[in-house]
Amino acid sequence: MKIDPSFLWTAFVKLLAAVPTTLLITAVSVTAGFVIGLIVAIVRIYKVPVLSQIAAAYVTFIRGTPMITHLLLIYFGLPALLDAISTQLGLGFRSASIPMITFAFISFSITAGAYMAEVIRSGLLAVSRGQLEAAYSIGMTTTQALRRIVFPQALAASLPNLSNSVIGMLHGSTLAFTVSVVEINAKAQIVASTNWKFFEAYLAAAVIYWGLTLLIEKVTALLEKRINLYNRGGVA
Repeated sequence: MKIDPSFLWTAFVKLLAAVPTTLLITAVSVTAGFVIGLIVAIVRIYKVPVLSQIAAAYVTFIRGTPMITHLLLIYFGLPALLDAISTQLGLGFRSASIPMITFAFISFSITAGAYMAEVIRSGLLAVSRGQLEAAYSIGMTTTQALRRIVFPQALAASLPNLSNSVIGMLHGSTLAFTVSVVEINAKAQIVASTNWKFFEAYLAAAVIYWGLTLLIEKVTALLEKRINLYNRGGVA
């Protein structure tokens, strides 16, 4: 097999155009997933009646089924549901007007939420219960204690796993091509189809993903260093 260096560079340059789409999918999914995960984790820790059972079922189902299955369920199920509701209410809305990337946002956010819920829950449980009781003893409310005492320490404990979740969603964004969203991997396939030099195109895609992963790891390391500054006072 002979590698064409010139096409490798050409493919690399062309693939850069798809990087913003990949980063957008990852950023939206991770942000929404973090919010979902935080809510689910708190509901499960405090054992909120009914909601805790629903949250547990959600986490179990999503973690027990493939990411692409979530995407296809949303892609085929959500439009049918929206069109049925629109018809029932006499609205003029049609699901065909929804941008394809929206289905990726919704699906990946739901997936990320389930995984992040467990990461956040483990981080919260790692913080000693005694610190929460100490916060109550000086007059803090539960909200204040969580925001000022528990969450910062839980974030520090969860950061490595949260970083893994971000990287996982970055790599998982390749599935968006299933619903016709052109991200890095899809762009590599399109570029390679012009002359069948798939190896060079996918090698260029691998280099870009590797670079983005290294960037995430670097940012995580900086955040860990900054967060751990608050633990130098001997707080466990």
